Amino acid sequence: MAIKVPIQLPQQPSRDYDITIGSLPKIVIDGKAAIVTNPKVSGLHLKRLLEAISAKELHIVTIPDGENYKTMETIEWMLDRFFDHRLDRKSTLIAFGGGVIGDMTGFAASIFQRGIDFIQVPTTLLSQVDASVGGKTGINNRFGKNLVGAFHQPRAVYIDTHWLKTLPEREFAAGVAEIIKMAVMFDAPFFEWLESHDLHDDENLKEAIARSVTLKARVVNEDEKEKGVRAVLNYGHTFAHVIENFSGYGTLLHGEAVAIGMVMANALAIEYGLFDEEEAERVRRLLERYNLPTEYRIEDADTFYEQFFLDKKSHDNQITFIVPEKIGKWHMLVDPERERVVKVLKRWQKKGEDRDQ
Repeated sequence: MAIKVPIQLPQQPSRDYDITIGSLPKIVIDGKAAIVTNPKVSGLHLKRLLEAISAKELHIVTIPDGENYKTMETIEWMLDRFFDHRLDRKSTLIAFGGGVIGDMTGFAASIFQRGIDFIQVPTTLLSQVDASVGGKTGINNRFGKNLVGAFHQPRAVYIDTHWLKTLPEREFAAGVAEIIKMAVMFDAPFFEWLESHDLHDDENLKEAIARSVTLKARVVNEDEKEKGVRAVLNYGHTFAHVIENFSGYGTLLHGEAVAIGMVMANALAIEYGLFDEEEAERVRRLLERYNLPTEYRIEDADTFYEQFFLDKKSHDNQITFIVPEKIGKWHMLVDPERERVVKVLKRWQKKGEDRDQ
């Protein structure tokens, strides 16, 4: 006869935290801390961050810049530095950089001594409106993007547009792609606002960041671990992750791949009669206004299709695509027929062939 012994855990301490949008405030840390950054960000902005931080002991851990360093080898190197500096369970990590830094620092924080606090100070537009909010952390491996990781919420997020003044235009546009994604999925009036406002204007940019973060916070509050509505944030990403894998990480910025993925997702929605071509063209025009790519060459549609099954969101050999039903309303397309998906993908295979002729 089986014996069952229940484990009744006490209520976990609150994991609520604030996202502060505005000038970087004083950050007080009661204990040791380590800033994780890269040479580019530290060279431009580290002095300003150091002036804002008060900690018992503060260390700098610098890792190479780029998506191709988002690996377990880099994580192990980071962990070694934390042990070298004798960080402990009461220490805090500070992610100071873009999405790669945030993802890796969060993942390292989730596993160092079984989990310590970390703070997000995102310095790219993409990380400010998306990657720094919600507690997703992870690294890439040879099977795909972000397939190894953990949900580990930050203690705080500080979003300051000051860091964006040195951001290259491509990096800026990559962040705009994520802003457009949020509007297409959840907020038609916001999308219309984006059509009529230039995000190169600082006040418009602050407004767009605030609206995007508010939308994402609402989704994360409802579904922290992506069991339901949070999956909608993957609009364009199922295609984008395959594009990044085939292109080689670093060839396209993540936001650029997402822009292409959104156009592909829109085409799939049109194939199923869920979305109309006029609205799809509005999305394309808004992406192209910021010089985001909307074209891509697929070498072989069938091979591209098979890569979808390595996505974290595939389950029981079924693929789920997030597509728009109309601007501001999403649809979860579960296990669509292979033939119809490949038919859509072949448009990009054919476009590539046409350009070679």
